Amino acid sequence: MNGPPPGALPVIECRGLAKWYGDAVGEQVLALDHIDLTILQAEIVALRGPSGSGKSTLLNLLGCLDRPSAGSYHLADLDVSSLDREGQAWVRLHFLGFVFQSFHLIAHASALENVILPLVYAGVSTKERHARGRALLERVGLADRAEHRPAQLSGGQRQRVAIARALACNPKVLFADEPTGALDSKTGRQILDLLVDLRASFGVTVVLVTHDAGVGAAADRQIHLLDGRIQSIESRAEAVA
Repeated sequence: MNGPPPGALPVIECRGLAKWYGDAVGEQVLALDHIDLTILQAEIVALRGPSGSGKSTLLNLLGCLDRPSAGSYHLADLDVSSLDREGQAWVRLHFLGFVFQSFHLIAHASALENVILPLVYAGVSTKERHARGRALLERVGLADRAEHRPAQLSGGQRQRVAIARALACNPKVLFADEPTGALDSKTGRQILDLLVDLRASFGVTVVLVTHDAGVGAAADRQIHLLDGRIQSIESRAEAVA
């Protein structure tokens, strides 16, 4: 599938989303300057820009890892912009998945144990979570590595485990922070192809941060940020045309 399906509904809607740091007495730093952004179901969006441009701040707000200082943020039909930490944690568990550059796998746990960890917190039965975990490992091409620990896996395999874990609770949105940054170019391309394929299979929206122009070019849209603002939005369809 190339791009979101016809008639796809918004999954993420931000209006005037802003984040600043500091207090009323000291100097305040505006990290994100009143962003308006809509992202559709099953769309792949790349957040790009130099260090300090606001892309990580935006990812943290969209991923409910931080709260905005101003503005609104709707995830599907849920207004999450004013949730407290407990509410944010619930949303992260049930609606969002995360993939990081450094994998963030538990070293002493097997691939299967890493994948099913979110299902433990979600209260899924042992039988069901093991079945789902093995199915996800098979889906990312690691059915024969279920009992291997991270140290026994290559970088690409560890990232595949991390992706399987991110999909465990059937998220609406998958956030990926430099998912190919720690990998060689060939392996990075394989991971990117996997994300595109999983978007088609699961209908999941993918929002990724990347410095890699090649990774950005594979997205449906590239959101270029500078000084906390959206500088430009580039559509792959427009680039191809």
